[in-house]
Amino acid sequence: MIKNNISFILHKPQLSENIGACARAIKNFDFNKLILVNPKPTFPNDKVLATSVGAKDIVKQSKNYDNLEDAISKIDVVIATSARFRNKNVKHINLDDLKKINFKKKIGFLFGSEASGLSNDEISYANYTLQIPTNPDFKSLNLSHSLIIIAQYVSSLIKLKNTPFKRSKKIKSADKKEIQSMLSLCIKNLDEINFFRPKEKRPKMLENLRNIFYKMDLSDKETRILSGVFASLGKKR
Repeated sequence: MIKNNISFILHKPQLSENIGACARAIKNFDFNKLILVNPKPTFPNDKVLATSVGAKDIVKQSKNYDNLEDAISKIDVVIATSARFRNKNVKHINLDDLKKINFKKKIGFLFGSEASGLSNDEISYANYTLQIPTNPDFKSLNLSHSLIIIAQYVSSLIKLKNTPFKRSKKIKSADKKEIQSMLSLCIKNLDEINFFRPKEKRPKMLENLRNIFYKMDLSDKETRILSGVFASLGKKR
């Protein structure tokens, strides 16, 4: 699967909590490869695992390297994240340019340490540098924030898994009889205030009104509420 070609590389991460949050972000978007290069805290540790919550498997199966060169040895394309423009012979891209990346190759997204980001030397290992668009006067994204933005964007690009929204079993769709009863009450009140004018347009106006309510996919509760609203409006007259 294409998702197995994507790796997220943390270079010299300083905080256990950020490592755990990154693992969590990776799993949220159905990726599974976390690579660490010379992390400052002992890895793994209890803080990392606690912060990762349900993504402990991502932490436990992650790979830990002493240097960047070994970490990217099996990766075809390295995309380094950077908050600033680098005057180096590396192509600079934005999120939209990721559409042109061939995700059938092994892709690695490289993130620098929280304090200093990536040095020019570390950037030199990359095929591209990627900048996340932020407030130009405040480019201060947390490590896990940067990662989750990219993970979500890449996930949407390669369409890893399209899970349809499921309505709660507690919510019951209104049947046609319930909708018709509500609609009849609405029409009755509108007739009483002579809403349908001129009279020759009444059939078309009713058709449009039905179109509105029938395509709304109302629940039985919503239908009852609307019926109550229409009944109350009628009483006030």
